[in-house]
Amino acid sequence: KKFMFRGIELDKLLDLSHEELLNYVHARARRRMQRGLKRKPMALIKKLRKAKAECGVLDKPAVIKTHLRNMLIVPEMIHSQVAVYNGKVFNHVDVKPEMVGHYLGEFSITYRPVRHGRPGIGSTNSSRFIPLK
Repeated sequence: KKFMFRGIELDKLLDLSHEELLNYVHARARRRMQRGLKRKPMALIKKLRKAKAECGVLDKPAVIKTHLRNMLIVPEMIHSQVAVYNGKVFNHVDVKPEMVGHYLGEFSITYRPVRHGRPGIGSTNSSRFIPLK
């Protein structure tokens, strides 16, 4: 089965210009892209391009570290490897075609999910009592 992004095949998606891509993303992404890519997002894209150019045909590109959680994933970033900072560590993200139009931060969770049903210290009155042998 071939990948389709809102009715466009992957190879055609990679050929789209920024202006043509605007027609296929949501309103917030469209507004942000119309206002132009700033210096930091542009620097990240340049680093990703460089990493892709330096790797071999069958190799994976080098991992690029970034703090830009609000960076929109554009088709140019597909098959890149990004390490996204979550406030503590860099989480490794392989950019796949399905991720186009999403933000990098969506793939690097910033909190540890709550695990219910496992009592800890101070959960009940009986846990206060610690026998002295």
